[in-house]
Amino acid sequence: MGAVIWNPEDAARDQVRRQAAGMSTHQVARAVDTAVVRVRETREELRSPTPRGEFAPDPQELADRWAALLTEWQRVAAHLADSGAGLYDGDQDETGSAWSREREERSATALRNHAAWAEQQRQRRDELHAEFRVSAPAGRRIRAVAARAGLSPNEVLASSPSG
Repeated sequence: MGAVIWNPEDAARDQVRRQAAGMSTHQVARAVDTAVVRVRETREELRSPTPRGEFAPDPQELADRWAALLTEWQRVAAHLADSGAGLYDGDQDETGSAWSREREERSATALRNHAAWAEQQRQRRDELHAEFRVSAPAGRRIRAVAARAGLSPNEVLASSPSG
């Protein structure tokens, strides 16, 4: 379980795609400028011997996030310049739309995998576990049958027909 399905670049692409919707080229340029400043600030903070304020938890993570945001804002600005569009429309952004579909597919796969895992855990909790003692001769017979079948003694007992 625990696989990361969204890296900093994915998060930045998603955030920028939502924020940029309907923004003009001028507004996108301002967002690029803001991201440039934030990247510079977070890099300076990484060199600082004592992190402070918003940087304290994980300055590298924040620096990576702002770098990813800057890259995505620059990509959106280039898309607007190349397309000649006055406003950003995510539906007209083929690259952004493809990335969005990929994220949705990864998310759906992760949700399906988690649901299957949760169902397996539920089924394991529902299994009946019992311990009992058998005589030495019966234990030897069970182990012999298990060895011939290539199973464990527990598997032999679990698969036995219930009389």
